[in-house]
This record gives sequence, C-alpha cells and structure tokens, in this order.
Amino acid sequence: MCELLGMSANTPTDLCFSFTGLTRRGGQTGPHKDGWGVAFYEGKGVRCFHESGASASSRIAEVVQTHPIKSEVAICHIRQANVGAVCLANTHPFIREMWGHYWTFAHNGQLEGYLPQSGIFQPVGTTDSEALFCDLMNQVRLDCGPECDLERLTSFLVSRSQAYAQLGVFNLLLSNGDWLFTFCTTKMASITRRAPFGPARLKDADVIVDFEAETTPNDIVSVIVTEPLTSDEQWDLYQPGEWRLWQKGLVIDQGRVPIPEREHPAQA
Repeated sequence: MCELLGMSANTPTDLCFSFTGLTRRGGQTGPHKDGWGVAFYEGKGVRCFHESGASASSRIAEVVQTHPIKSEVAICHIRQANVGAVCLANTHPFIREMWGHYWTFAHNGQLEGYLPQSGIFQPVGTTDSEALFCDLMNQVRLDCGPECDLERLTSFLVSRSQAYAQLGVFNLLLSNGDWLFTFCTTKMASITRRAPFGPARLKDADVIVDFEAETTPNDIVSVIVTEPLTSDEQWDLYQPGEWRLWQKGLVIDQGRVPIPEREHPAQA
C-alpha cells in the first residue's frame, strides 16, 4: 500500500520532522519505494517535489527534510506501485487548477470496476488514482460551480467519497489551499499539536524534536497520516467511513458515512 501525510496549520509551519519520518518508510523501514511527492501551499502558489525512486535514498527528499519550507497546508505521498508503471507521471500528489486555485490530491487504495466519466480534466499518467482525481474534479466542476459555498462542497465531496468507497479502498487527502479534506476507509490517524508543546520521537528515525522550542503559544498544527509517525504521542485513529475537514489546524466539520467492510483490502 501507499502512505499519506497531510498538514493543516494556523501559521506557516515546516514539515521537516514528519516528512523525515515518512521518507524512511519509502524503501528503508517500509516497502513504499516506487516514488514520492510533496506539495506545499504558499499563498495561492504550490511548491512541489516529485521523484519516481525511493524517498529513503533520495537526495531531493534529503533537501526537503533539511530545508524548512513554511506552509499552512501540505500533502505528501510515498508509493508502492500497484496500478501503473513506476515513473514520474504516476507519482502523487496530483495537481489541477480550477476556479483560480490549485487543487492537490493524494490517494491510497484501489477500486474494482471503476469507470471514470469523461470531462475536461484528464489523467497524464496511468494510475487509477489520477483517473479518480480527474473524475472527482470533473464532477465538482459540473455539480458545484465556482460560487459553491464550503458547506455544499463538503457535502458533495463526502457523497462522492462514499460512492468511490463502495468500489474499494479510498483513503484521501484533498486541498485547494484554503482547507484540507480527508476521508478514510481503512487506515488514517491524526494529531493536533498546540500549547503546551512537548518533545516527540519518530518511529522510523532516531530523531527527537522539542516543539516548545520551535513554536509559539498560539500555534496550532495538525498532522494526518496513514500510520502514526511518532512513538511517544497519542494519535487519534479515524474510523472506516470517517471524514474530516481541516482549516487552520482545526477540524471545522466532520462526520462518518457507512461503507462496506473489507477484511483484507487491496491498497496501492
């Protein structure tokens, strides 16, 4: 399976600590060696890094780990290929422009019998994940429109996510830079760090950070992952069918919808 990492914060924050833990799972402590990518929102712009090799041995990933890129929303993905060749075009996160915003998508899962609808958004690579993203964007564009408020848009995203989850595993991170939408069918966890801050230790690397020394009392930073990254913090585990909408580090809307139970889901 692949692994996801998202961040929502109320102030520009770097992702160096969490990204370091995730990249170790890309070919060192985990099997996700078939590509990686990360997107950082900076205002309305997006700074992106993608590579088709293993993140654990990537010099580019090493630069991202050590260079504090500040962002309020970030989305990362490490890939274990299932559908589609190992190549740059098939690395997440995928990005499209719509209504004056860059929309960023990363997915963990695989759907059976999925047939995307045609529309102006078309995949460049050959993954089912990118095809899903384009299908979702096409439907959002037609059914919501540029003046759609966030409540209606969220309701539509939940409905479409539930429909995709009927066909297989659909763990999702989606953002347009203003918010971060997350949907879980199998595995997802989150943690919100705010004052009083303390230290944390990564599971996959011998790295400890004292967040009190790196933050202000007003900072709120939430991290959403497939599997918890630290060994000494209490992570909040999503339930199957649970969705959350994050903004400025906080959950501003959430719920849970029924989805089929799967004992051994295929994930890609």
